[in-house]
Amino acid sequence: MSARVGVITFPGTLDDVDAARAVRLAGGEAVSLWHADADLKRVDAVVVPGGFSYGDYLRTGAIAKFAPVMGEVIRATAQGLPVLGICNGFQILCEAGLLPGALTRNAGLHFVCRDLWLEVVSNSTAWTSRYEVGADLLVPLKSGEGRYVASEAVLDKLEGEGRVVFRYRDNPNGSMRDIAGIASANGRVVGLMPHPEHATEALTGPSDDGLGLFYSALDSVLAA
Repeated sequence: MSARVGVITFPGTLDDVDAARAVRLAGGEAVSLWHADADLKRVDAVVVPGGFSYGDYLRTGAIAKFAPVMGEVIRATAQGLPVLGICNGFQILCEAGLLPGALTRNAGLHFVCRDLWLEVVSNSTAWTSRYEVGADLLVPLKSGEGRYVASEAVLDKLEGEGRVVFRYRDNPNGSMRDIAGIASANGRVVGLMPHPEHATEALTGPSDDGLGLFYSALDSVLAA
């Protein structure tokens, strides 16, 4: 039996189809989750994909955190449900309090859209076990509000607890301490700004380096 991975669609979501394809390529069953339904359909993991949920009105991710489906996600994380937030999904997880810090306007106030290198800092999360620490991943980034910020105390805590998951090799947006992705204290919830779901096949992306996140999640689910 394959693991069931839910992929949420909000009004304005752009990358749900790509995320679902990544799940299938990794051998999982992609399950569509609608923002207005308080039902996770018995999934084993959840992807909160990128885009512009609710048009990014008010603030990126600020409205999406109130969606009925996110209430269920928040409750399920308390039981250890693996959750991945990509780009706007990362913003939503921070707004919902599942991850610390915030994503703000890029340094220079320009939208950044390009392929870039990430360093794997931690492979002890539910989404990164397939990688070697120090590995380089080539994945796309496309965001205008991707600058990760937090207090020095929070940053020190993330570093000290091994919760910085990815760093930019060449910081494109001014993120503090070059942080591209972080994890929750138990390593089950991960958020990152770059798009691993767009790097799953060498034919259509810059690499297939992003597929390891989805393999890792399926490993985690099947080992539970």
